[in-house]
Amino acid sequence: MDRVRIDRRWLPLNALRAFEAVAKHGSFTGAANALLISQSALSRHVISLERLIGVQLFDRKPHTLALTPAGQHLLPVVTKSFDRLEYALDEIRHAGAPTLRTLRVQMPPSFAVHAAVPILRDFRRANNEVEIDLVSPYGVGPPPHDVDVAVVYSKPTVTDLVSDLLWPVKLGIVCHPDLAKREAGKDLANFLRDNELVHVRIADLPRHHLWSQLVRQAQLPPMNFERGLVFDTALLAVQYVIAGEGVALVDLNLFREDLAAGRLVRPYSATLDEGYGYYLVTHPDSLSDTAIALFRTWLIEHFGPGREELAATDAD
Repeated sequence: MDRVRIDRRWLPLNALRAFEAVAKHGSFTGAANALLISQSALSRHVISLERLIGVQLFDRKPHTLALTPAGQHLLPVVTKSFDRLEYALDEIRHAGAPTLRTLRVQMPPSFAVHAAVPILRDFRRANNEVEIDLVSPYGVGPPPHDVDVAVVYSKPTVTDLVSDLLWPVKLGIVCHPDLAKREAGKDLANFLRDNELVHVRIADLPRHHLWSQLVRQAQLPPMNFERGLVFDTALLAVQYVIAGEGVALVDLNLFREDLAAGRLVRPYSATLDEGYGYYLVTHPDSLSDTAIALFRTWLIEHFGPGREELAATDAD
């Protein structure tokens, strides 16, 4: 049976704009204020769109408003479409003047500071028509709908997004070189018992998860994992360790420069692979966008498969 398609001549642009605003602001009141229309008019737009497609876009409950699966499917398409219209109109309006395209890019804080930010200038020099709006939220999982390109710290997942593995995360034990010298000669179990454990928080997992997994893999005797400090990012954990105290379990590839410079050392060769990796995530509809394609290619060339792996170097 053939499905009747919606004729583009009757696309409800005002209703789509109202839908996007409500989804962005999380409320009809905030969206109405942003669009400078009455809340009743905004509500009528959204209801008319829902009637047109025959499904609800929002799950309306007392004091809460959430996108339904249909709304989650529609939102990125609407946002990208309006973005492209905006960019095209700006290019035409400013024909003859240098055109600028702003990419909204999401990266985890530790990845941004240690891997991407130091070399972003290289991308800008080669592509000066592209501006970067970088956001670095804490967390694990898929990016929000309002970013063009994202690097996420995640396990492999099946989604409708295009996902490129930049590198698999291999965790290793690191500490300050003075601490390693002071504790030289101890076996791993005693070393961990006698020193402060530094934890990196991972959403929805116990604070001691990574250390307990390492100890289980290394078949060490049971020990207390609850002690020590907890940081939201590996970057903060490493800064604490570089200050002289504590033992952290972090991605060796991400902090390869600190290891190479001797600011950190690996007192033991034990590693842990929990299945996490840094993934470059892009919406499939965005692959035809020249600016997104340029940035995606640049990231893969710098961080993707084929990049030299960190050589394991133990402390003296």
